[in-house]
Formats: sequence, structure tokens, C-alpha cells
Amino acid sequence: MLTTGLDIGSRTTKVAVVEDGRLVHSRVVDTGTDPLARARELLDGHDGLTVATGYGRHLAREKLGLPVITEIKAHALGASRLFPQCRTVIDIGGQDSKVIRVEKERQVNFEMNDRCAAGTGRFLEVMAMTLGYTLAEFGSEALKAQESANINSMCTVFSESEVVSLIAAGKSKQSIALGLHESIVNRLLALVGRVGAEQQVVITGGVALNPCIRTLLERRLGLRLLVPEGPQIVGALGAALSVRNGSAH
Repeated sequence: MLTTGLDIGSRTTKVAVVEDGRLVHSRVVDTGTDPLARARELLDGHDGLTVATGYGRHLAREKLGLPVITEIKAHALGASRLFPQCRTVIDIGGQDSKVIRVEKERQVNFEMNDRCAAGTGRFLEVMAMTLGYTLAEFGSEALKAQESANINSMCTVFSESEVVSLIAAGKSKQSIALGLHESIVNRLLALVGRVGAEQQVVITGGVALNPCIRTLLERRLGLRLLVPEGPQIVGALGAALSVRNGSAH
């Protein structure tokens, strides 16, 4: 039986196709300014039951008639299927970040930062651009820093001004990059503390591709994170798998 998961995020839209519980196809595209058009493009040619999740799931339900599942449920299910020993999921997306405690593929507790871009992929994107780095080199350059610049502001707009001031004061770009990554990790650890996270910990979402975020989290948590081969498609995978366990509505 073929089932499809559609994850419409603020930055990327993802599709995952599952056959008899096994991932057989996935694709990630930029959401752009027309998420519905990107969703239709990704679903073109796919038959069978489809479940939507993510930031744009309500749009998918209204315009495409798809059942939906929350991002929390989708990431808990997807991460647990990839790593059956998973007890905690740290998901850092473009618009929000979440920490989910999991038991038997279902979330039992979660905390979410969805009111501010600080601690999200969007924050990283803006700061990388301000420092003149691409997203691909931002994390690796931060890891080369000999010291960390102190970043006081957690607001994206104020942090951008602070970064410009630090550059003008002669701080190295690498040290500023490391300070920015540390500010994100500090915010994530506050969420982890409120959830009462337990091992094993899986990191999902596009920011899981950032080596500095992974390294700093591992140092501060004192454990090794489990990283999926395709961390961006975990939510879509969970949505596809939800067809069988009846989570969608």
C-alpha cells in the first residue's frame, strides 16, 4: 500500500512516499511564495492516500481536501520509525523549533518556540547573510573560531544590528558566527529542560544539517545526537506513516 506525506514548511516543502511502511521516494523543494503550487507539483503523479502536515497543512486541507496531522505528531512518528530507540526529538525548522518527548512513536510532552524567529532556521539564514556566509559554510566557519563573541540580543532584528556593530568593532566573523550559534543552542536547551528530555535524542529539520548546532548541542547535552540521513523529510515521513495508525483527521 502506497501512502504519501506532504510537509508544507515556511522555507521548504517536502514529500515522502511510503510503501508498506518503507520510504521509497522523497523530494524537497523551496516553498517560495506559492506553497499551494509547490504542493501540487510535488504530488503530481502520486496516487494513494496523502496526509499533510507542517506550517501550510491547513491550506492543504482547505484547497486540496487532504487530511492533516500536527507537526508534533508527524516528527514523533517519523523519527521513531527511523530510530526505534528515540525518546526525544529536537526539530529546528525555518519558522519554529520544537522539543518533543516520545514514547512508542507518540508524543507525551513537547515545548515549542513559535513566537519569535530566534532559535530557528530563519534566524540562521539572516545572520549568515549578514556575515557574508552561505548557509552551507556558516556552521563550519563557526566551528573554526578560536573564541566566541558574546551576543546579547535574542531578537533577529536587534541581533542583526549587534552583528554589524561587532564587525565594526573588529571582532572576527568566525567568532561572531560561533556566538550566534551558541545563542540558538542556549534557547533550545531551555526548551529541552522544560520537556525533560531523555536519550536517545534525534535531531530533525533543515538545521540538523548545520555541523556547529549539532556539535554544540552534543557538548552541552553530553550525548551523541542521532541524525537522519534526510532530516528535512522526517515530518513528511511521519505524515505518510500516520495513514496506518489513524492519526490524521
